[in-house]
Amino acid sequence: MTAHTVPRRKSRTRGLFTLPFVIAIVLLTVAAGFISYVLWPTWPARPTALDAPAIPITVAGELFDVAPAAIREAVQRHPGQQERIDLAFEWPSLAPPRADDKPADKIALNAENAAAAAAAPENQRLFVTIAGLGSELPPLERLRTIYPRYAETKASAGPDGLAVLPFRPGTPYDGEDLVYFGTEPEQFFALCTRAGRIVPGTCIHERMLGNAEITFRFPRDWFGDWRFIAAGFDRLLAQLHPQRN
Repeated sequence: MTAHTVPRRKSRTRGLFTLPFVIAIVLLTVAAGFISYVLWPTWPARPTALDAPAIPITVAGELFDVAPAAIREAVQRHPGQQERIDLAFEWPSLAPPRADDKPADKIALNAENAAAAAAAPENQRLFVTIAGLGSELPPLERLRTIYPRYAETKASAGPDGLAVLPFRPGTPYDGEDLVYFGTEPEQFFALCTRAGRIVPGTCIHERMLGNAEITFRFPRDWFGDWRFIAAGFDRLLAQLHPQRN
């Protein structure tokens, strides 16, 4: 009996099965690319104009309404999610600086203009940074557990019920003071540098809003009325983070 060779159709069968598979892969790739393009967070190529209305910015999961003129860095002047924003406000009006004003910390620091900036009330600024807390302890936890390790044992009296507790030399806070409300430190406290021969002292007050840390930086000589300062910070937070339904 003559043997007959059966023709193989394996390659043709494989081609028939792989063609739909390839088409499906191509369609899925195109669909995924389109969805990524549509959903990818974008912002204008140019920063928002300084005179534009307040823009929504999300930092650490918290939504803020921020006037573009208050944003110090042009690259941050766009709506959407950001890691941090750096702001400046007139004090005590809490209005954004005028467009033609130059913040004191942007001017070359020398003896003459540093003294002028400290002496001119119209040039005083409240600087605010909003960022995620990261790996640091919240401000109240630092007050309870970190600062006492490095502070002196005795505080001196400050204005209007404040206490001034210096940090020990050689510590990470050397040259600074912890200024707080004497009977209730958690009600208000700030870390302050001491005034030098040329550079005035500066204070930092920090608060938490959800997972966002709000840092206020202001001249130490404002402490003539710390209650007014604390109330101003409250007003500014209400302005930046209004209650939402």
